[in-house]
Amino acid sequence: MQNSSPSPVNIREVWSHNLESEISLIRALIDDFPFVAMDTEFPGVTIRVLFPSPVTLSHLNYQTLRANVDLLHMIQLGLAFSDEKGTLPVIEGKPSVWQFNFKEFDLENDIYDPESIKLLRNHGIDLYKHQTHGVDANRFAELLMSSGVVLNDSVVWITFHGGYDFGYLLKCLTASKLPETLEGFAELSKTFFPVYYDVKHLMRYCPGQAFHGGLNKLSDALAVERVGICHQAGSDALVTLKCFLELLEKKYVSLPLEKYAGVLYGTGDDYLQMLKV
Repeated sequence: MQNSSPSPVNIREVWSHNLESEISLIRALIDDFPFVAMDTEFPGVTIRVLFPSPVTLSHLNYQTLRANVDLLHMIQLGLAFSDEKGTLPVIEGKPSVWQFNFKEFDLENDIYDPESIKLLRNHGIDLYKHQTHGVDANRFAELLMSSGVVLNDSVVWITFHGGYDFGYLLKCLTASKLPETLEGFAELSKTFFPVYYDVKHLMRYCPGQAFHGGLNKLSDALAVERVGICHQAGSDALVTLKCFLELLEKKYVSLPLEKYAGVLYGTGDDYLQMLKV
C-alpha cells in the first residue's frame, strides 16, 4: 500500500465473496486515512409522516426518516477515505474508494418508490445481482464494528444531507430500529460517529458564496470532477469528500470548522448545542 495518488480512481466493488478481504484493507488504512466520506443508495422515501400537533421541522423530518429506514433496506454504501491533504489510499496501484452492494432489498416483495428504483437501475445498479451475490448486512456490521472506522473519535465522517445515510448505517450496525426520538438519534450518531460534518450544512456558512441545491450542483460550482457513475454510492461518496476538501482548501467556510460538527442537515439543526455537549 502506497500513499501517492495517481489517477484514475478505482471504485472497488464489494460483494459477498470479497467482503472480508476488503474490510481487512480498510482496517489497515484507517489510521493513515481518517477522513471518511459516505453515501448510501436506498429504495426512496415511501412514507410521509404527518403530525397533528405543532412540531419543529427537524422533528418532522426525523420521524419521516425513521419510518422509512425502519421499513426499507440499504442497497449500496459508498466509503471514500483520505488523509487531511485529500490523498486517497492506493490499492493495487490505484487510488481507491469502496462500494458495498447489499442483498437485503427484495424487488419482488419489498415496497419502494418506483421512481427511485428506476433511477438506480438506469444508473447501472443490478438489483437481482444484489440479491444473489450481495453482502449480508449483519456480517458487514460485525466486520465494520471491529475495523476501527466507527466508534473512533480520531475518524472524521463526511456526508451530504446525511440523515438517511446515517440512519441506514446505524440500523445496520445496531441490527435494530432507529431511536424513537430525534434526541435519541443524535446521541446514537454521536456514539458511532463521534466527529462528523454534513457538507449540505456547511454550504450555509460560506460568506460571499451562493451555494445551493444538491451534490451535483455543488460539485459543478466547485469544479469537482466526478469519477464513476452518478447515483451510485461509491462515486457520490468520493464527490462528497472532494467537495468537503475543496470548501476547506478555498477557505469558503467560516472558521473554526469545529463549530459545524455534529449537525445533519434537516434533522439536527435544532440540536446543535446538544450534539456538541
